[in-house]
Amino acid sequence: MSTWPRDETPLSPAADEERRRDIFAFLRNGGQHHVAQITAQGADWLASASACPRSTLTLWESRPGAPVVVSCGGDVFDVVNVPAIFGRRMLDRLWSEGPGSGPVAFHRGRMLLFAAPGTAQRLPSLLGWEEWGSAVPPLLCHGTGDAITVPPLSPPPAANGTGARWVVAPDTRHPWLPGPEVLLWACVRAARATSAARVRISIFPPADQDAKVYDVSRRR
Repeated sequence: MSTWPRDETPLSPAADEERRRDIFAFLRNGGQHHVAQITAQGADWLASASACPRSTLTLWESRPGAPVVVSCGGDVFDVVNVPAIFGRRMLDRLWSEGPGSGPVAFHRGRMLLFAAPGTAQRLPSLLGWEEWGSAVPPLLCHGTGDAITVPPLSPPPAANGTGARWVVAPDTRHPWLPGPEVLLWACVRAARATSAARVRISIFPPADQDAKVYDVSRRR
């Protein structure tokens, strides 16, 4: 899989360029994360997956600083839940070589990538057939009947850069969402990058286990 699959969903060039700047800032500044903010339209979209959207919005408005529980599946969105480091590698590939991403949240050491409906069912099957599928860490795919917890609609200042946060916040009533083929491509690219990094490190003598190691070959 050398190129990412084409998607017919149109993207706004101006909005896409702005989102690319935001995600690259997050990926480059490991200690100073960009904290994206959900818009009213984005909150409407998140709530639309629940059985009672109006009641859900009312509850969120009364507790804007609390984590939010959202339903998955239906015809709104699925969510692919991956370990944080691997998720960052996926986002790096999606935004530097691919079509970008849909909304993305960081919560409790995991990256939550919002995806097109049906992805939760198809992605595990596609990974099972992929040569590099065994190199991908276990994914949690949330679809119809599942619910997840995402960062607050308005994260408190103390949480900026250290706790739950939106990396790419939903900002429109109809955000673009990657499908299973696009996320499969990102998983494989991230797994290949991880494997290559291990090969490079293995040719050197064992390093101090307490020392931090940074892969400067990815410096922009």
